[in-house]
Amino acid sequence: MRKYHIIVGGWLLLFGGIMNSSVIAQTVESNSPLTVRSDVQEANSRTGVVTARGNVQIYYPARKLQATAAQAQYFSKERRLVLTGNVYALQEGNSMRAESMTYLVDEGKFVATPHSSQQVESIYLVKDNNENTRQTKNP
Repeated sequence: MRKYHIIVGGWLLLFGGIMNSSVIAQTVESNSPLTVRSDVQEANSRTGVVTARGNVQIYYPARKLQATAAQAQYFSKERRLVLTGNVYALQEGNSMRAESMTYLVDEGKFVATPHSSQQVESIYLVKDNNENTRQTKNP
């Protein structure tokens, strides 16, 4: 199998055509790796779309992001990651569950939608400022 090295939208993709193993993607400028593990992965050098299917696990330490889904697609031209199928994302202790989720890399923004007749669930860590107020009032 021939291996191709393609830079697409600032991402270096190493792959052997349409493939059934791991794609290694990392930003070239900042050397910030995005690791994607899944049962099957495909990379299209014309469109710049990388698709991962089956038991998808994403680890992006530069953004302190971990996620799991049934499928993930990275659109390199738009710098957009679309996760579908029982999505769970964890970032700095905050978590979100949804049927589908879009992560806009440049904006650091999540947009989540639920399965029909269900809801998106988010759990955020919120620092309680009352503790500081109580300590100040009660010496």
